[in-house]
Amino acid sequence: MIEPTTIDIPISGMDCAECTQHVRHAIAGLPGVRAVEVYLASERATVQIDPSQVTLDAIRTAVAGAGYAVPENTSTAAAAPEAAERGFVRRIGMILAAVVGFVLFVIVGGEWLGLFDRLTERVPLPIGIALVLAAGFTAFRNVWRATLRRQIIAHHLMTLGVIAALIVGQWATALVVVFLMHVGDFVERFTTERARRAVKDLAALAPDTARVVRAGVELMVPADQVQPGETIIVRPGEQIPVDGEVLDGRATIDQSAITGESMPVDAGPGSLVYAATIAQLGHLRIRASRVGREATFGKVVRLVEEAEARRGRVQTLADRFSGIYLPIVALIAALTFIISRNPLATAAVLVVACSCSFALATPIAMLASIGAAARRGLLIKGGQYIETLARAEVLLIDKTGTLTLGKPRISDIVLIDGVCDRDCLLRYAASAERYSEHPLAQAVREAALRHGLSLAEPDDFESLPGQGVRATVDGRRVMVGNRAFVGDAGWPALSHNGATTLFVAIDGRPSGVLAASDTLRSEVPEALAALKEMGITRIELLTGDNAQTAGALAEQLGIACRANLLPEDKIRIVSEYQASGHKVVMIGDGVNDAPALAQADVGVAMAVAGSAVAVEAAHVSLMREDWLLVPELFRIARRTMRVVKLNLAFTTVYNIVGVSLAAFGLLPPILAAAAQSIPDLGILGNSARLLRQK
Repeated sequence: MIEPTTIDIPISGMDCAECTQHVRHAIAGLPGVRAVEVYLASERATVQIDPSQVTLDAIRTAVAGAGYAVPENTSTAAAAPEAAERGFVRRIGMILAAVVGFVLFVIVGGEWLGLFDRLTERVPLPIGIALVLAAGFTAFRNVWRATLRRQIIAHHLMTLGVIAALIVGQWATALVVVFLMHVGDFVERFTTERARRAVKDLAALAPDTARVVRAGVELMVPADQVQPGETIIVRPGEQIPVDGEVLDGRATIDQSAITGESMPVDAGPGSLVYAATIAQLGHLRIRASRVGREATFGKVVRLVEEAEARRGRVQTLADRFSGIYLPIVALIAALTFIISRNPLATAAVLVVACSCSFALATPIAMLASIGAAARRGLLIKGGQYIETLARAEVLLIDKTGTLTLGKPRISDIVLIDGVCDRDCLLRYAASAERYSEHPLAQAVREAALRHGLSLAEPDDFESLPGQGVRATVDGRRVMVGNRAFVGDAGWPALSHNGATTLFVAIDGRPSGVLAASDTLRSEVPEALAALKEMGITRIELLTGDNAQTAGALAEQLGIACRANLLPEDKIRIVSEYQASGHKVVMIGDGVNDAPALAQADVGVAMAVAGSAVAVEAAHVSLMREDWLLVPELFRIARRTMRVVKLNLAFTTVYNIVGVSLAAFGLLPPILAAAAQSIPDLGILGNSARLLRQK
């Protein structure tokens, strides 16, 4: 059996959210296509195929049949960014003003002065029809192709309005509909392009080349051809082309491309650095660990690209309504004709209702918001999570590495029953923790190094998440972890003012306790205060640490807490809140948080450069470790949903009023044609505000 292959191909010609559905249906209909996702923001499609059944040429032909194109060069390299649009909202305003001016011209010149009547009297109807067909050829062709595929698109209703106007001899009205159809398409393309610019600007930051050392010689090679483990040379002012560890040298690194933070950081031997960042001062020798789309920067671009494929409940409902909107309008038009026997009123109903505003109301707002959030250091994986964030009222938070810096330090050592002295206890504990990745293990190892102790090689090492480690050190069985893990019996009452306690047992005997203290992130109190003001009614700390440590921190922050939790306990707590009808947001950073992040309605990973497992499991990733981004995330979500609701309310009321006036004969076809573009422009202009989030 041939394994399926995933290919990434560019698609040109997509201008709206509806276009992605046309392309997806065209590709999905090919034999051998297992799965397909089409992304408007990055103008790409990811297709999983059986290479024995379908080829790239077949996909190219199918896409062309849908009215779009696959460029001959299908390289995954991103296109260079276009010049940034300036004064975007001002341009939308200018377009809206021009359309309003045109509408006024239609009202005054066409209706009051009768200019259009005089024009239509002098131009034979066949010539008028020819003008309409020529002006709207592209739109009519797309409608015909969609009809053959049994799909309904926004231009179906507009075309129906044009046909109705031509039937009653109103070719000038039909021409106005076609003109405003093009205006709407132009504004939608303009808005969509501005919204997708965040992805293009991100992709364009990816370095093209790398200076790699091969056989002792420095060579310039394409960045995506670097192999993990190779040594990279970065000179002052150059981009770092890969994720990796600094082997030699020191430099000041501008990490704004990854974190959104303008302040540079210092890097030296042992530091981790990321692709697309810039070595402003100094030079570096780097061992590559992740390259291309597997690097942190590639992951950032991929997450933004894929965000639009995840659609929220409001967006899904709006899409479904758009699918039944045409038959509803057709029914209203039929009833109008049956009751009034007025063909002009019937045509006016079809013309005024042919706006595609319902289809635009949600996706344009979501796309604009996701793009704007990405520029602010927030990677939101889809519109459905924006919608959920706007309604969430429960926030659950991991402690180590999330609320705190995750770099604890051993502050006290307590010996028990003289089993061994301080250095002996610390050496045994650090040796047992030698291969553990937990931050507390790192603190134990650092304490041993500070005391000049050499570590032994542990045997039979075993790590149990949320509990501790056990290993054989110099022939003795050593356990380091929480009290329940090492055994409850034989331990004295201890108090360490909120510090985390690690219990050490040697050969099954209580031998000592290590107290480790962590540091709270400085911006956390301000961020939590902002969240409480926003109405987040329940904020709770979930941690595997002991109750004393967790309680001291929770009391300091004024939040609830639950301690001594295993990863499965966090999942259970999330599920309990969900079962009681709450929308739950979970924030974490480590591997042990990944299950709870995936279970939550919205999982938020602290820093995209952190645990890859947590980032993949989460629905939102913070590109820098700044807690002030958390209330910003909720603000963006709530503002986006206000815009979406305003869009839907405006277009609903507008269409009800317009159709009603037309049905009663109060809105002539020519005015209906002029009026139908207003809701589209209103929605696009309203959604464009999200691109300028403050």
